[in-house]
Amino acid sequence: MYYKDTDTPAVCRTSSLVEELGQIEYIFSDKTGTLTRNIMEFKSCSIAGRSYASEIPEDRKLTVVDGVEVGFRSFDAMIEDMDEPELGQVVQEFFTLLASCHTVIPELKDNGKIKYQAASPDEGALVEGAASVGFKFTIRRPKFITVDIRGQDYEYELLNICEFNSTRKRMSTIFRCPDGKIRLYCKGADTVILERLAPENPFVTDTMAHLEEFAGEGLRTLCLAMRVVPDDEYQEWARIFDEAATSMDNRAQKLDDAAELIERDLFLLGATAIEDKLQEGVPETIHTLQDAGIKIWVLTGDRQETAINIGMSCKLLSEDMNLLIINEENYEAVRDNIAKKVAAIRGNQVSSAEYDTLALVIDGKSLGFALEPSLEKDFLDLAVICKAVICCRVSPLQKALVVKLVKRHMKSLLLAIGDGANDVSMIQAAHVGVGISGMEGMQAARSADVSIGQFKYLRKLLLVHGSWSYHRLSRAILYSFYKNIALYMTQFWYVFANGFSGQSIYESWTITFYNVLCTVLPPFILGIFDQFISARLLDRYPQLYQLGQRSAFLNVRHFWEWVLNGFYHSIILYIGSVYAYRYGQVLSNGLIADHWTWGTALFTACVLTTLAKAALVTNMWNKYTVIAIPGSFFIWLGFFPAYATIAPLVNVSDEYRGVLPHLYPTLVFWATILILPCLCLIRDFAWKYYKRMYKPESYHHVQEIQKYNIADYRPRMEQFQKAIRKVRQVQRMRKQRGFAFSQADEGAGQATRVVRAYDTTQSRGQYGEMKPARQQ
Repeated sequence: MYYKDTDTPAVCRTSSLVEELGQIEYIFSDKTGTLTRNIMEFKSCSIAGRSYASEIPEDRKLTVVDGVEVGFRSFDAMIEDMDEPELGQVVQEFFTLLASCHTVIPELKDNGKIKYQAASPDEGALVEGAASVGFKFTIRRPKFITVDIRGQDYEYELLNICEFNSTRKRMSTIFRCPDGKIRLYCKGADTVILERLAPENPFVTDTMAHLEEFAGEGLRTLCLAMRVVPDDEYQEWARIFDEAATSMDNRAQKLDDAAELIERDLFLLGATAIEDKLQEGVPETIHTLQDAGIKIWVLTGDRQETAINIGMSCKLLSEDMNLLIINEENYEAVRDNIAKKVAAIRGNQVSSAEYDTLALVIDGKSLGFALEPSLEKDFLDLAVICKAVICCRVSPLQKALVVKLVKRHMKSLLLAIGDGANDVSMIQAAHVGVGISGMEGMQAARSADVSIGQFKYLRKLLLVHGSWSYHRLSRAILYSFYKNIALYMTQFWYVFANGFSGQSIYESWTITFYNVLCTVLPPFILGIFDQFISARLLDRYPQLYQLGQRSAFLNVRHFWEWVLNGFYHSIILYIGSVYAYRYGQVLSNGLIADHWTWGTALFTACVLTTLAKAALVTNMWNKYTVIAIPGSFFIWLGFFPAYATIAPLVNVSDEYRGVLPHLYPTLVFWATILILPCLCLIRDFAWKYYKRMYKPESYHHVQEIQKYNIADYRPRMEQFQKAIRKVRQVQRMRKQRGFAFSQADEGAGQATRVVRAYDTTQSRGQYGEMKPARQQ
């Protein structure tokens, strides 16, 4: 799980959760940077009702159908349009907005080229897109910016910034332009921009049609608008804004309220479309995880339609799925929508196979109502029925609330995965948090329990390492209980023979050696190296992951089976050793060996029994297994003579004085330690044989495939499903539009302080001192 491109290995920061990786039932995932690469490219735009694209397919070139223009113009044609009287003015305002309305910092390289340092990749893509057509952002100073427009520098005075946050979903900057006029430039979601347009806007219909085309291709869209602000209006508004900015009480809300006063009567310039491609292996990973019985919820800030298109691309959704869409404006409508959908599903007695064709799509506004206490349970009942859930236009807080809702009402284990600071609350709310070290920094990776380089590694993390960890720890825990019960219950049975006197069968230090020498290694080997199925077959048969979801290896029934097995073995060992030494303590000279001879023989038999039990449940043998299981027994056989000889001499153990000569040389000792373990384990071996031959579990079949290297002749499930879809598929793919804003929610005034702190006309010397870099 090492990502070579960025030199990023997988890192586990919380080792106490590794077994939970094998029992995950729900995955909550961000989209941008998690499912996608978060590498943005400015692909298309709509300006003044005309659509432009950097690359135009043959079937999408500009044509006129019934007097209506259909298709895209090239960027070269757009540059030519700048020279037209009316259209050129709109095009220039459009790219001036892209070159100025942002928080990007230009960095001049030694070769004279400018590198844009952006808070998010899509902001950088928009600025680079403007630069590619002749609107180059070159200098940022605390109160001014410089834009090179088609070879000529223009200086804009930065008056105010109305910052982006998850509630506003837009960003505005106010400049005093070179012509002396004050202009407000605003970019944001289509819904929030459309609500603030002036009554007469000639390009709304065409722009919205273009947005649908962009979203149909899975592109991230943004609407751009502007207005000229009269001086007297600005002076009045600036006073209100300054009061809000200096307020000590509820500053963020007051700044938002102040921005509302000036972000009105806007003129729609157009829209941008940015391509953010899926990461490598995402569709296959999601498809495999769904086959493993894991339900995936995508929580994204994108517009509903964009998220649906990405869901189709990454195989979260399929063409034959029924989309249950909740997109309402008020609480009552959301409640009624959810109630109707739940009633329809339950009333039609939908089969479990038909549940796999259901997918829920809900937008942020409706989700806010659905998360209210009176409605959250009904929403959850509907959501858990569906195979996939997409929550669109959600804030970071809503992401965390959705995870907490499922965590509160379901007994399932949840995993959240994201790559940015806005995903941290969601990651921390889940049982297991996974962070991706991506383009947006290390906040998510450092806040998570596990960090990986790409989403595709989640497949191996869960299906392989998760399954291994759950099985290993289950076996190690159960075996630890068993081995201690098997030994210490022999002492319990002895109390009925010693008259409850407190006499021990074993020498005091020998009991200590049981857990620190004789049987200390098998639990480690079972918990670290054992593999019940190989990584290749766990990935090939993702359905095996459901063993962990069902707690197949560690549950109440299995616990008591191991406990009772320990009781059973202790009875066999105690009674067998008693009868073996009933007459076996008589020595050749007529004397009788003491109590400690019998106790040591019983202890040795118990050690061999528990080690043989470990061998019986071990699935993979290697050099460490040989050292831990047979090696531990031989270590005891070699350690006891040394201890029994030295301990009495140094007054550590008087009990073993004279025991050794009457133990190893006797036939009854060797018969005891060889016959009793066989009597104990014959039932275990017979039960294992019966289970595998007549009542095999699913993983038993796969173990046989692995052992004998049997080829998999089953038809490819993917090809079968494609054939079924071709027969049943109806044309449900609808052209949709989408939105994803490019700015992170950084808190009130944060972006403004960062922007005004930079002066790119100054550079640093060798020792960090400031020195002038360019003349104005």
